[in-house]
Amino acid sequence: MTEIDQAEAARHKAKMEKRKQVQDAEVAEKTVEKGLLIVNTGPGKGKTTAAFGLALRMLGYGKRVGVVQYVKGAWHTGEMDAFKLFGDQVVWHTMGEGFTWETQDLQRDIAAAERAWEKTEELLADPTIGLVILDELNIALRYDYLDLGKVVATLTARRPDLHVVVTGRNAKPALVEVADLVTEMTATKHHFKAGVKAQQGIEF
Repeated sequence: MTEIDQAEAARHKAKMEKRKQVQDAEVAEKTVEKGLLIVNTGPGKGKTTAAFGLALRMLGYGKRVGVVQYVKGAWHTGEMDAFKLFGDQVVWHTMGEGFTWETQDLQRDIAAAERAWEKTEELLADPTIGLVILDELNIALRYDYLDLGKVVATLTARRPDLHVVVTGRNAKPALVEVADLVTEMTATKHHFKAGVKAQQGIEF
């Protein structure tokens, strides 16, 4: 272990004391408690993974979680099996039929998105659910499978204590504007570019 002289330790302690005062004061200023609309977007990996991390956190506090998967549906995933272990604490609906380049059928994709939105409205109206994850909803909105104005209005009008997470690339500006928290996942480096296929437990 690196030895630290007393003067350096004292300077560090004084610096951290000042920082703690600033942090404590900033935290004390925050008094609003509300359900959040969270958007995970961008070209980088981890948007859905981050959403499911929040789901696990909510489950840890005994809150029920609802999931609607837009677009996705062709692959079996580990997270689906994992969340089944929570029984009726998780309400899971995989409504997609695969990515657009797989289905190659516009009318079918629109119909699937509309069915997923109906399930979304059911979950948003369920007072027992604390968090709703709308996985890849951004993709459905990007391709105009759903009415953006209606989606934004419904999410904005949700009950005050309900948290909603929307994932997918290319989030629409109108959705970003009404969201409380928006995270842009960047793509710095990805193993797929080096010829590594999708890995069980990592991608699905």
